[in-house]
Amino acid sequence: MSSLDIKLDRIAARADELRAMLSDSISGEQFVKASRELADIEPVVARIGDLRAAERAKEEAESLLDDPEMKTLAEQELYELKDRIPALEHEIRLALLPKDEADARSAILEIRPAAGGDEAGLFAAELFGMYQRYAESKGWRFEILEYSDTGLGGIKEATAEITGRNVFARLKYESGVHRVQRVPATESQGRIHTSTVTVAVLPEAEEVDVQIDEADLRIDIYRASGAGGQHVNKTDSAVRLTHIPTGIVVAMQEERSQHKNRAKAMKVLRSRLYEQQRATLAAARSADRKSQVGTGDRSERIRTYNFPQGRVSDHRINLTLYKIDRVMQGDLDEFVDALTAEDQAARLAAEE
Repeated sequence: MSSLDIKLDRIAARADELRAMLSDSISGEQFVKASRELADIEPVVARIGDLRAAERAKEEAESLLDDPEMKTLAEQELYELKDRIPALEHEIRLALLPKDEADARSAILEIRPAAGGDEAGLFAAELFGMYQRYAESKGWRFEILEYSDTGLGGIKEATAEITGRNVFARLKYESGVHRVQRVPATESQGRIHTSTVTVAVLPEAEEVDVQIDEADLRIDIYRASGAGGQHVNKTDSAVRLTHIPTGIVVAMQEERSQHKNRAKAMKVLRSRLYEQQRATLAAARSADRKSQVGTGDRSERIRTYNFPQGRVSDHRINLTLYKIDRVMQGDLDEFVDALTAEDQAARLAAEE
């Protein structure tokens, strides 16, 4: 019996044990814990059932190969099972990979222009719109927390909260440097310029995830100024939070209410601190192995958008798509699916 078979038998036995517990008289916290555990493993148990059924069918078909009347049917059955059994084993191995508990969470999206001046600001605004359209296509709620524009159609920085199931799982590979190559509208010579924009996707943190001591905060209240504030130079409602132990600074001025700006700033600060904790843990766990799809570091160049050639290239997985217009309209699933598959393959290889 293989090590996978032993592991699968254990999981199936545990599911039977949990079902027996739930049918008995357990209650309270014990009942809740058993229910959650069973809910977590039931999809794998169903797949194990499919695999065992396919293996039995294979054994039965093999036993009929010597029967002249049944041989053709048995060969047909074996032909169909030849791919089904390995596919089921692969699905189960993927399901057994350690889960990132942040995957099911909502996310905070932060976008800032980097190199390239006004053109970088313009492309940053286009990327922000791209993610907004992608969120809408998934049925997620996209709420702008902060949007500071340049006055020329670009942005200085923008932050949004994207709420829904598995948002972080779908968007976490977007963190990094996005590069654009195109001829700016202001370029009279027709030369192609290269600009960059940084994107950060953070899992949204709850208060229970990160405890922030008020004594660790410096809170500055000031008057909203510059493009982006809806109520510029009217009230002292803009809020800047500085987390003294880490030096993280979050500023909000989008709302008219000081309290609302502070609440939004705390939400972003909490998510940045939570992501910092996650990064520290991940580094400790895999100090010697870098993920094949990247570190999620916003200094890592991950994708190039080349408008003259109509292509978008992801450098981590060497995938190039010639549909830049559709990508900018939020058609990102092909990249997301490929990055997810690459990450799963890397983690499967590390488990073996």
